[in-house]
Amino acid sequence: MRLQNKVTLVTGASRGIGRGIAEVFADEGADVAINYVGNAAAAEETAAYVRSKGRRALTVKADVASRSDVEAMVERVWQEFGPLDILVNNAGIETIVPFLELTDEQWTRLTDINLRGNWLCAQVVCRRLVAEKRQGSIVNIGSIQAAKVLPGRTHYAPTKLGLEALTRNMSAEMTPLGIRVNCVHPGLIETDMTDWVMKSPDILPQVLAQISLGRAGQPREVGRVVAFFASDEASYLTGQSVHVDGGWQGK
Repeated sequence: MRLQNKVTLVTGASRGIGRGIAEVFADEGADVAINYVGNAAAAEETAAYVRSKGRRALTVKADVASRSDVEAMVERVWQEFGPLDILVNNAGIETIVPFLELTDEQWTRLTDINLRGNWLCAQVVCRRLVAEKRQGSIVNIGSIQAAKVLPGRTHYAPTKLGLEALTRNMSAEMTPLGIRVNCVHPGLIETDMTDWVMKSPDILPQVLAQISLGRAGQPREVGRVVAFFASDEASYLTGQSVHVDGGWQGK
């Protein structure tokens, strides 16, 4: 129960890695606010799991790229659960578009969510924590594509590598004020976002051949690393990025 009674906000927690993180956090004793933008029913499924563990759950609809949405989301969590202890910036989207075909709109929307959204959520939370002289922990969720080159991701990969720089620079300013900031880069994780890879008889074997463990990861395997970073067990870790990828990044 490393996160006993900790108040946590996980963005993009209605499915995939975000849901896995929320479930692990509930297992570890945390109360979890579950952010979503489109699928309220899926968010409620995550909330139901959290409540089944005897923890408080709250679903909050918000577009992380909108300051007004983020401010309203954080205010609601603060009012209903109390001050936040942990923010997990997980919300993100991925599209695969050849470089020469990439449009302004595709670039802007993806970077707004994947990079600006992390900065925005973190800034709103940090301002509140600092004003109230509270400590906290932030974990940003990146991607193996911060280190691996994959076709069609000239807009996606920079946002994930950018999260490393964002993590380090936020940490330099926020850690002296009591807020640790770290980053987790998942590899191939079995979710609906990667379903097309998992079901491809051509692509999947090629990817698995590059992973030392020879398999895809599960959302909870990412969640356990995020929980460690967020917990007091990682009290001397800040500004760090770790790859949870089964050995893909180094092979």
